[in-house]
Amino acid sequence: MKQLLYWAAEALAALSRNLRWMGWNLFLALVPLALSFWLFDPKRRRSPLWWGVAAVWLAFLPNAPYVLTDVIHLIEQIRGRGYSAWVITLALIPQYLLFILGGFEAYVLSLVLMGRYLRRQGLARFILPVELAIHALSAVGIYLGRFQRFNSWDIITQPDAIVDDLFNDLIDKEPLLVMGISFAVVAGLYYLLKVVSLALIYYWRRGRTPDGAEWTA
Repeated sequence: MKQLLYWAAEALAALSRNLRWMGWNLFLALVPLALSFWLFDPKRRRSPLWWGVAAVWLAFLPNAPYVLTDVIHLIEQIRGRGYSAWVITLALIPQYLLFILGGFEAYVLSLVLMGRYLRRQGLARFILPVELAIHALSAVGIYLGRFQRFNSWDIITQPDAIVDDLFNDLIDKEPLLVMGISFAVVAGLYYLLKVVSLALIYYWRRGRTPDGAEWTA
């Protein structure tokens, strides 16, 4: 009994250490999803305000797949803090899985809403090229965030620094390799979770609205 109480206290302490930064990163990941509901409303006209919000959406979007890289903190915690196998298996790993899945699912749903919008605008042929372009931009954003420590708002506050660093990195093989791997991981996971998400959305909407079938594409 005493051992169980010790493990419970250790697990609670381990989980609480992550709540602050996980909460902030998850908030940043949910920002583009929240904007997507306004931005990709089929009745929304593409006004100057719309394009402004679209730019903000695109700037914040890499924050969603960025959560994939936060797995390095799990590795650091496992190696450096000496947690028991029970705490790692039953507390930390589930916490990270939920956090990463929640953040990346925000990315998936944001692009699903974008695809729905393009389809309703008669631009379905552009869905795949736009998705691939966004995956590439997200891979660049992930690199700039993880390795160069830039934030989304630095596009406004430090555009020169971002351009200079990015230009220097693009002529180096290692950053390009990191971006290429990031693109492959993001794209692969996106298309896997997109199928699952669309199936769940369709199942949930079936029988509730007559346009539920539109989510199958």
